[in-house]
Amino acid sequence: MQTRQIMEVDGAPVQIEGERNLLEVIRKAGVELPVFCYHSDLSIYGACRMCMVEDERGRLMAACSTQPKAGMIVKTNTGRLRKYRKNILELLLASHCRDCTTCPKSGSCTLQDLAAQFGIKTIRFPNDKTKSVLDDSSASILRDASKCILCGDCVRECNEIQRVGAIDFAFRGSEARISTAFQTPIAETLCVGCGQCAAVCPTGAITVRDDTNRVWEKLDDPEAFVSCEIAPAVRVGISRELGLGEGENAMGLVIAALHRLGFDQVYDTATGADLTVIEEANEFVERLQGGEKLPLFTSCCPAWVQYVEKKYPEFRSNLSTCRSPMGMFAAVIKDYFKDRLPEGKKRHYHVALMPCTAKKYEAKRPELRSADGPETDDVVTTQELIHMIKRSGIRFTDLEPEAVDLPFGSMSGAGVIFGVTGGVTEAVLRKLSGSDARSALARLEFTGVRGMEGCKEAVIPYGDREVRIAVVSGLANARAIIKRLQAGELCYDLVEVMACRGGCVSGAGQPYVGLKDRVKRGEGLYRSDKVSTIRRSQDNPLMTELYNGLLKGRTHELLHIDYCKR
Repeated sequence: MQTRQIMEVDGAPVQIEGERNLLEVIRKAGVELPVFCYHSDLSIYGACRMCMVEDERGRLMAACSTQPKAGMIVKTNTGRLRKYRKNILELLLASHCRDCTTCPKSGSCTLQDLAAQFGIKTIRFPNDKTKSVLDDSSASILRDASKCILCGDCVRECNEIQRVGAIDFAFRGSEARISTAFQTPIAETLCVGCGQCAAVCPTGAITVRDDTNRVWEKLDDPEAFVSCEIAPAVRVGISRELGLGEGENAMGLVIAALHRLGFDQVYDTATGADLTVIEEANEFVERLQGGEKLPLFTSCCPAWVQYVEKKYPEFRSNLSTCRSPMGMFAAVIKDYFKDRLPEGKKRHYHVALMPCTAKKYEAKRPELRSADGPETDDVVTTQELIHMIKRSGIRFTDLEPEAVDLPFGSMSGAGVIFGVTGGVTEAVLRKLSGSDARSALARLEFTGVRGMEGCKEAVIPYGDREVRIAVVSGLANARAIIKRLQAGELCYDLVEVMACRGGCVSGAGQPYVGLKDRVKRGEGLYRSDKVSTIRRSQDNPLMTELYNGLLKGRTHELLHIDYCKR
């Protein structure tokens, strides 16, 4: 019989059950220690020293980097520790920008929260903050060095989880900073705009670019016809911040809120995803039969596309030529209303509501411009929409749910699950299944493409052969797959890649959550799919109407992309 391992936290016994550090045991005991540099998904760094605890002999140790042992006795809230933590906070604030009320992170800043928690009213040290140098070169994020506390979260996210390597520590001692190589503007580096550095940053040092001022201007313009499309992941990512449970489907309320804000037409990007499924499935079958340019890499994720362009250009021809659902749908919407603007409207302005910061860059790609200008005029993230709703005074939970507008009011459940890792692959498999029987769809749920694992594999029978599939989320996992493909160790026919772990539900434009809540968001999308009348993209009657009408003879022009060499 295995002996139970017990330690003591603030006088209470706590069982050790495989936790990797003391911090996890203390959290299990119901104590939330303050941290800046600790993230369960990242390596242990131990730089901020806010999580220090004291043992029975008065020794101090960092809880995040200390392994728990049976018999340990620790205290987390002694006078000495409170003074120690307060000193750290004062020193951080002494070299930090204090324009808190105008900071994009105000209200969700860890430094601000802890300063309030520890009752810091005055700071004994003079403010020697560095001069603010704003790097606004990226279409996706903003960097403000004057708000950096050197916790290293962004560096570890970029280098460990995403394996992009756009930023790192530079210089030493009091001159230390987070920097790009040779202090190059971030847009000119290997950065792919995934925004995960902003997602883990505890202060306002890296934030998502806010483009809502342009949107407000268009909403106030009586001559502008303003349309909007909502990505699938937004409906489950917005819920908690506006008073609902994590992962609840808030689509009807989001549509109602957008109408209240002044949008003339609101659509669901899942309709665009149905187009993507049909086009990508056709392209996959064509490549499979020809045996050329395999594996086919999905192209829905703009950060992944940039990653290939910048780091592995030799695989550019393996990328699907299909535009993302946003790119396809925006082209269709703009083309449809080209000669159909309502009376009194002179300009069409189209906004995409996305969970993704890289979509801001995608909207600006020269390949996605028509002769009349960009097809997606602006991208607003879930976080930005939350601010717009709060700023307008709308009581979100008091709204009555509303439906999307016509003429693009039909979508399938296959389009909805695009927002979670494995969803694109499953949607394509539904297209290839050749049957709409419930049993066939049910079997697809157990092929191995669902789940939050960073890399999943499946072998699916198709005709007289088997199709080898990989589903990858997180760019470090994508890099590992590419390395093994290059070495000839792996062989796939179809590879789905999402830059963010878990897929779009974890996009940097969404409110940040851990793995448990990412799972809830994914489950919310699968529930929406389950109750959809239409489960397969090709069964959506709107698709037939579009292919026989607006898209006839123009599918490549409106639905595909020819990537330029970068």
